[in-house]
Amino acid sequence: MSIIGRFAPSPTGPLHRGSLVAAVGSWLFARAAGGLWLVRMEDLDTPRLVPGADREILAALRLYGLEWDGEVVYQSQRIALYEDALRRLRERGAVFDCGCSRAELQRAASAPAASDPQERIYPGTCRDGLAPGRPPRAIRFRAPAEVIAFDDLVVGHVEENVANETGDFVVKRADGVFAYQLAVVVDDAAQGVTQIVRGADLLSSTARQIALQRALGVPTPVYGHVPLVVDELGNKIGKRDGALPLPLLDESRVRSTLADALKTLGFEVAPAKPEKMLADAISLLKARENERPPA
Repeated sequence: MSIIGRFAPSPTGPLHRGSLVAAVGSWLFARAAGGLWLVRMEDLDTPRLVPGADREILAALRLYGLEWDGEVVYQSQRIALYEDALRRLRERGAVFDCGCSRAELQRAASAPAASDPQERIYPGTCRDGLAPGRPPRAIRFRAPAEVIAFDDLVVGHVEENVANETGDFVVKRADGVFAYQLAVVVDDAAQGVTQIVRGADLLSSTARQIALQRALGVPTPVYGHVPLVVDELGNKIGKRDGALPLPLLDESRVRSTLADALKTLGFEVAPAKPEKMLADAISLLKARENERPPA
């Protein structure tokens, strides 16, 4: 199987060390397998977008030696694909209209806490139809009551029952924006992505995405979830946490930052030109793969 990997940042600000680790990890796995590496801008959440951030992200990727294949795809230009996928899901009875607000779900005694402390497992309030006079808000996917299992390239075997862990999840928000879970599945299928390497914070999304892939009848890629960059307390460092942008102007800092990213991924590489460091990391990854016992 030919490998097609991808990196899909949200243009809500410049790249930081955490997003660099995810980008480098996905680039390395794709390139080590002789595959393609695509870049896609996930720009559906328009209130959070920062003008010009997409150009900054692309410039940073190039500076750190992460060249991509083909044209950069923007989700905002692919709405028709999401509409078509939602239509197919509705025809198959795989989605339903939901009139519940987030506040109502947080208050619902029948909604147990999910693995994310900020969320509740959807209690199925509208699963069998909206209450009389209640207008639809979001559209939810009917989570299958089955265990979804996959073998992760990094963390190993994973199993999750989406119905128990998340419940019926949103695929189109109350504000009319297509949710991440649906858009990413549609895009990966449309672009022929066969390998998804991303941060470990998205591991909890994978079973939901596999459930959507099965409902839409599209292939399931191979997944790998790489370590996160964390602070001294072990908390993820991200844009919303005030993560500093990547250094771009100081060549020595670019090299040391890339060396730190590779170290997070488990590759000890001496600071050098980015292209040399990445080539050394590919050699280390190939050696690691060759040492792995056959399944």
